[in-house]
Amino acid sequence: MWVRGIIGALLCVVGVVWIAQATNVLHGSGMSGHGVYAILGAVVFVIGAVLLRWAWRIRNSGTA
Repeated sequence: MWVRGIIGALLCVVGVVWIAQATNVLHGSGMSGHGVYAILGAVVFVIGAVLLRWAWRIRNSGTA
């Protein structure tokens, strides 16, 4: 459960950073200004959110 939650949280953060870099909110990267990374960031964020939700459901159900 903890592993899914931690990985999910990290993927969400990475996804947000990639989106911010692709939309020029964060500068100074090779990803800055490239829209492809916004799409990839959104996909990574969604995967992270799914892992977080999965970990949350397992935590609330009481099974491992």
